[in-house]
Amino acid sequence: MLNRSILRDGLRVIASCKRETGDIWQAHYGAAAIGSYFFVTSNNLRHDIAELIALQARVMLNKVLRLTRSTQHHTYCDIHTAKATILDALDKTIDELHWVGHNVIYSSASLLAVNELNDCGSVEEVAGITELILSFKKTIPGRSWIGFSASEVKRLRILDEDGFPTISNPKELSLLVLEELTKFPIIYRGESHHDLIGHMLTFSHALNILFDLGYVSFFKRGLFPIMQLIKVLRYSCNVTPGDSIKLVSPVDHLPLQPTVRVNSLPTEIQFWEKNYSEQDWDFGHVFKFSHSFYDHLRRVELKKDSYSENFRYIISQ
Repeated sequence: MLNRSILRDGLRVIASCKRETGDIWQAHYGAAAIGSYFFVTSNNLRHDIAELIALQARVMLNKVLRLTRSTQHHTYCDIHTAKATILDALDKTIDELHWVGHNVIYSSASLLAVNELNDCGSVEEVAGITELILSFKKTIPGRSWIGFSASEVKRLRILDEDGFPTISNPKELSLLVLEELTKFPIIYRGESHHDLIGHMLTFSHALNILFDLGYVSFFKRGLFPIMQLIKVLRYSCNVTPGDSIKLVSPVDHLPLQPTVRVNSLPTEIQFWEKNYSEQDWDFGHVFKFSHSFYDHLRRVELKKDSYSENFRYIISQ
């Protein structure tokens, strides 16, 4: 069994994010650590692979926690109250696309860890988590897009002619996003493409987690914003090198560069023999993308090579 201190410290990072940084992004590492735990426990990985994953997750956590001021507050918090408080915060933002779904990703990671630990930490930690989630109110859908501005993404409607299937459960959502993943003939490196595809996987997975935990209404309410994200990505499927495209991004630049295919996958030991600290664990995504992709595969009970093939371009460094 993987050491549950990874879950405990992952929650600490999420809870301290807003207070320590005034921003929403350091929580990535907490959600990533929680993802590393469940990636291992859900995929029956070999002991040596699990050890390497746990080692890298622990190094990542220790790096972040060294920058975090410890708190002496340890007021007991009832677990049911904690869950309700987190969900109440998510209720304020679940219906719209905010920062490619990180309000939902952080919420579901926190609830998943709390549920596994059967412990929510302290009142102060729960307050930190809810403060972070509430801070997504009135924020943009994301900052980097191909073919759209942030305001255009925000106004996107989902129409019958978009051809989206009816989604009523996690299996159907997982099948949709895996099929969408196969449609990209080229995956470009950058926040406006590679990262958006990766967050299509993590955002939809976060909705599935909410369903699993019994929060079905939140799952259903989150379908509209994930469909907005997928609709934008569909536009980029046909973009080829040299095309004149509308790129709205403060960090990406034309010409877009294709990402690199990895030879080994996260279920293979060769993948984790690399020291990802040099790339900052891809801001934690090396764990998050792995957890989400394989959870989607597990739900549809398919191991099609086409799904794994394009994932090799998402998990690449």
